[in-house]
Formats: sequence, C-alpha cells, structure tokens
Amino acid sequence: MKGKSELSNLMTIASEKKGLLTVAGIFSVLSSLLQIVPFIAVYNIVKELLENVQHTAGIDGDVLVYWGIVALVSLAASLIAIYISAMSSHIAAFHILYQLRVRLADHIARLSMGYHTKTATGELKKIIEISVEKVEKFIAHQIPDLLSAIIVPLLFVGYLFWLDWRLALALMIPMIIGMWLQTKIYGGAKGQQAYRDYQYAMEEMNTTGVEYVRGMPAIKVFGIKAARFLTFKSAVTKYRDISIGITDLYKKPYSIFFIVVSSLYTFVIPVGILLVSGHANSQSFAITFILFLLVSPSLSAPVLKLMYVGSGMREIAEGNKRIESILTEPVVAEPDQPRVPISYDVQFKNIFFTYDNAVGGDTNYVLKNVNFEARAGEITALVGPSGGGKSTIAQLLLRFWDVQQGLITIGGVPINEMGTEQLMDTVSFVFQDVHLFYDSIEANIRMGNETASISDVIHAAKRACCHEFIEQLEDGYQTKIGEGGTHLSGGEAQRIAIARAILKNAPILVLDEATAYADAENEKKIQQGMMELVKGKTVLIIAHRLSTIRMAEQILVINKGEIVEQGSHDELLRLDGLYQKLWQAHISSTTWKLGVQQSASTTNA
Repeated sequence: MKGKSELSNLMTIASEKKGLLTVAGIFSVLSSLLQIVPFIAVYNIVKELLENVQHTAGIDGDVLVYWGIVALVSLAASLIAIYISAMSSHIAAFHILYQLRVRLADHIARLSMGYHTKTATGELKKIIEISVEKVEKFIAHQIPDLLSAIIVPLLFVGYLFWLDWRLALALMIPMIIGMWLQTKIYGGAKGQQAYRDYQYAMEEMNTTGVEYVRGMPAIKVFGIKAARFLTFKSAVTKYRDISIGITDLYKKPYSIFFIVVSSLYTFVIPVGILLVSGHANSQSFAITFILFLLVSPSLSAPVLKLMYVGSGMREIAEGNKRIESILTEPVVAEPDQPRVPISYDVQFKNIFFTYDNAVGGDTNYVLKNVNFEARAGEITALVGPSGGGKSTIAQLLLRFWDVQQGLITIGGVPINEMGTEQLMDTVSFVFQDVHLFYDSIEANIRMGNETASISDVIHAAKRACCHEFIEQLEDGYQTKIGEGGTHLSGGEAQRIAIARAILKNAPILVLDEATAYADAENEKKIQQGMMELVKGKTVLIIAHRLSTIRMAEQILVINKGEIVEQGSHDELLRLDGLYQKLWQAHISSTTWKLGVQQSASTTNA
C-alpha cells in the first residue's frame, strides 16, 4: 500500500498534463510495437526461403521485397513515434516542473521563520533542485517507458503463445525469475531503508558543502583544509559508505537478474532442440523456432526497462516524499476577512514568546511579559545586551513567528487579522545582515516599489547616501551585484537596503542596526536622510551604537527578554540603571585607542 501511495502521489502530479502524457504513452507503445515488426518481417522472409529451399525458383521475390519494405517503413515509423512521444512527455514534464517549483517557492515564502531556522539551506536546495528534477525523469521518461515495458511484452508473449505455447512458456520462466528478483531488490525493507539513508546522506552532504563554501574566508584565515572541516568530511564519508553499501546490497541479485534476462534464448534453445527432434513437420517447427531465437533478445529490452523504472522509482519516491513534506508544512495562517488599520501605532500587549513553541511552567521564554506602545510619528529604540530579545521583538512584528501568549496590534488591529500581504505593505524592515540579489542595483532598490520610476530610485538612493558611489561604478545603476556580480562593502550594501526601504515608503519602519557598517561620515548622512524618512511614521530601531538613538522619543532597555527600563535618553540616564552603564561603556569605547599605552612607553624610552 505504501508503494501504491507513493506512485499515486506521482501520478497526481503528472495528471496536470494528462493530455500530453496520454499522447506520449500511446506513441511510446506504438513505437515499441513497430520495433517488433522487423522481427516478424525477418520471420516471413526466412519462412519463404526455407519453404522453397529445394526449389529456389519457387521463391516469391515480391514477398521478400514486400517484407523488406515493411521492415524499413516500420523502423522509420518507430523513430517518428518515439520522437513524438519524447517531445510530448518532455514538454509536459517541463511545464509541470515549472509549476511545481513555483508552488514550492510560493509555499516556502509563506512558511514561518521557525521552519527556516530548523531546516538547513542545503537541504532545501537539494529538494528544490535535485528532487524536482527526479520528478522530471519520472514524467518525461518513466511514464512512457512503463507503459511500453508492460503492454508490449504482454502483446508479444500472447502472440508467441499463439505460435507455440511450449517455447513461449520456456521464455516466460526467466522473465518471471527476473521480475521476482527485481521485486526483491527494490521492494524489500532493506532496499527501501537504503534509499532513505542515501537521500538523507546526500542532503547532509549538500548542507555541509554549502556551509564549507560560505565559510571560506574563515577557513582560509585559519588554514583549515577540507579534511579538517570535520562536519563536511564526515558527511562525505557517510555518503560514500552508504553508496558502497547500496552497491554491495544490490550487486548479487542485480548481476543474476541481468544475466537471466539478457540470456532468454538460452532457455529457449534446449526446449526447441528437444521439440524439433520429435516434431513430425520439422521444417515448419524450425521456422517457428528461428522466430523465437530472433525475438528473444528483443523481449529482454522491455524487461530491462522495467528494471530501470523500478530502480529510479525508489529514488524518485523518496525525493517526492521530501517535496510533499514541504508542501504539507503549515503556512502562516491567513484571516478569512483581512482587516486594514487606519492608524499605525504599534502595541505589544503581555507578550510571551519561545522558539520551541512549548508552553508550560518550565518554558524557556525568549520574551516575557513585554508591554509597550510605539506611537506613529515617533522613534522607539530598542537597546540592551546582545541576546536580550531586541531582534526577536522586531521580527515578531512581521509575523516571522507567532507569539504563544499576548497580542501585537497595528492601529488596534491584531497583526494576525491583517493578512501577510497587507502586513508586508505596512512595514519596511532593514536587516543588520543585508541580502542583495544577483541583479542590477536598480532592481535591488526597486524591490521596495516595483512601479517606481528610475528618478524615484535615484532620489531614494540619494537620501540613503549611496547615489554617489553607485555613479562611480562602471555601469551605474545597471551594475550587477550579489553572488556572481560586483561585490559591495558592508556599508554600501547597508545603504542599498536603506534606499530600498525609503522607496517602499511604508508607514512603519523597522531598522535592525541599520547603520552598523557605516563610517562616521556616512552614518551622519544616513541619519539626516532617516530624519526625513521617519516623519509621520512609526519607527522601531535596534541599536548597539547608542549615539544613533539619543534623539528617540522612547527608548526601551531589553535584558533577558524583559523591558527593564523605559523612557527618553535623559530620563534613563537619571535612573542610573542598566542604560546608564551601557552609555558609559559606549562613551569609553569612543575614546579607546589600540596601543596607546604601548606608544607612550615607547616614547618615554
């Protein structure tokens, strides 16, 4: 039942292009049948020659020519039929693959960030690329092959039974043995588990391979070789061992299967010799016997094709399981009737949140009883020690995760009642770690507003203080950046992201350490641009550099998931609490210089 369910899932995917695949199946069967015709033609030619071997003048030349033409035409027609079948199945496959990848991409985009934090990038990459490609193999090749591999042998064997049931039965014995061996190879529990282990090993190797490449700067700095990058080495070793294990598991039954199926005539010959010696009309039987010897090799082809279908089906089914595991992952819940806020005050009311989604007495909450209001037209800054929960607060506003307890509202409307699209239109977010796509600078900025004109893009770039360096690039705003293109510095990339947010012009703006990579001069320019941007907007800014948020109307000091202090810069300094300590540490860091004492001692010497 399990195998049937897997095949059923694959057939459901294939049914999206039922018409094209029906055409592919019909012409695949037709092509296989036409390939048998030359054997029948040879049989009739040999029959004509043997029947007139004593009187060669009685050989009908027209019969020989006729069957020769039939063989030639059938061969040409077979090639045309297989071409039509292949074109139909491949067109269907590429359409289905496109739709499947779009479906996966859309579904992944609607999953919570919790899913992405627990799922490795290499694993997703392997599923979207390799597992989907395996589906193409099933649709484009295995469906047509499966039909011809089943229908043609049945028809042909039926014809052979009509000619001589004894020789046909001799042919059936090795074919039945071959089918049994194939079922044992691919249908057993060991075989299924081996393929599951193989898939997991490949995913792990992909994941650690991606990590190895992305960590290349650190690897080079510390002189780490591939053999010493233990997770990658372990994953490759595991993949090698499992691959060798699969080979060891299959080599004996596969070898026996291949020998038996490729040598069908060895089963026919002894039976034929035994029968011909006691046959009254030995000439007539000899002709039939010759036909069996001719067609035996051609019967091996569809049986071997079934073997390849069976071996591929196991791998495809495992890949399809992973595709289904993504598509069945619950997406962020959308409201039936999305609500639109009329104001943009943000409120966090009694928020409790944990990443492990468990609620109970011993729950390790990342945020505990967080309450605050960020008013429209004002800047609310989040500060505090690293790991205190600042970025989590900002990400909860975008529903990267849903809270376990409490309520987050925009203009009094709970964010889970707004709808994801409406929420994303309402909030702009500039991350500390910027991701730029491999595209032009213009396209990367325009992501904030796809309908914006080039003059709007340039205006946003100027406000984000990145127009000047963009103009100095060889292709200006058309310069390709990101993976495979021009590489920007951290500060330049940060300003591109800020320009993107400026162009979006959403009523709520979240800045997660947005000036982290800017130098002092550009930081001041960006802040000036931000002061224009934030007018009339609700702004949440996460900052470690406290000088950037001195003018904020409200500062929330976050420590160990709780708001421990709240007020303006001057108010918090008067409290003489955690903020005052953070401020003193910030002031000290601005006057700190590397090697001052060393230089002084050198001078005195």
